[in-house]
Amino acid sequence: MKPIAIGCDPNAIEMKNEIKKLLDENGFEYKDFGSDDPIYANVAIEVSQEVASGKFSRGILICGTGIGVSIAANKVKGSYAALCSNVYAAERAQLSNNANILALGAFTTGIEVAKAIVLAYLKANYITGTRSEEKVNKILEYERTNFSN
Repeated sequence: MKPIAIGCDPNAIEMKNEIKKLLDENGFEYKDFGSDDPIYANVAIEVSQEVASGKFSRGILICGTGIGVSIAANKVKGSYAALCSNVYAAERAQLSNNANILALGAFTTGIEVAKAIVLAYLKANYITGTRSEEKVNKILEYERTNFSN
């Protein structure tokens, strides 16, 4: 697996640091794109561009609720962000939707739950040939025909 891109706004520094420890403990390589900019869209767009380019296998973005970073990330062509608040959603984000960005809310999700979400998301892999593939392909087709780079 290629490295993971991670970033957050100042509201989520503590959670990001805990997630980085978890990544270290579980042998995941990553690059931290920072947390100083209060405009969460800046780090979300940067991380999403890097993931969409293929330089990173997946991304993790964190802000107060996770909503802002997920909206910003989904504006980048090739970035598919899923805001997850539980382990099942994190697994399905990957298994059913092939999401390449995980969004988390530092104010809405406890750190231990967030850690479990991250591990579930990173351990799951999208599988082609399932009934979800047709749904994912529809999104990709729409993106190809309606958005230029």
